[in-house]
Amino acid sequence: MVDHFGVQVISAAHQEWIFPFTGLQPAQFRRLVRLVAERGGDAIADGRPGRQWSLDLADRVLLVAAYWRTNLTMRQIGPLFGVSHSAAHRVIDTLGPLLALTPGRRRRVEQITIVDGTLIPTRDHRLAAPSKNYRYSTNLQVAIDAHTRLVV
Repeated sequence: MVDHFGVQVISAAHQEWIFPFTGLQPAQFRRLVRLVAERGGDAIADGRPGRQWSLDLADRVLLVAAYWRTNLTMRQIGPLFGVSHSAAHRVIDTLGPLLALTPGRRRRVEQITIVDGTLIPTRDHRLAAPSKNYRYSTNLQVAIDAHTRLVV
């Protein structure tokens, strides 16, 4: 995809970019986009009546997944997708909750999960604590089903 400045940007239209930025196979990513659409992700404007998103739904889902996977800042991720950092922030704030799975049921005894954690830098020092690297950050831990690779 080429933005209005003639610069190539990341897009879900290029399937070869889906796995490196999300860790999902293209078929899994398409299922995720359908799920977000079913939850109302396609109908959401960016907070202003009559104003539509500059990115289509698949690209917005890719932006959120890439943000979560890479830990890039809004100022870094926005230009990769051809949008401003404030537009990237609105996309992440709006679609992020729609990407979450519904509350989990009891796990099967034989179900294997993978847990991973990372420190997310944050500017809000009321909610964060200084970590070993002397940056204020929030600890994020994610558990995924080892078979389906979906967040549990």
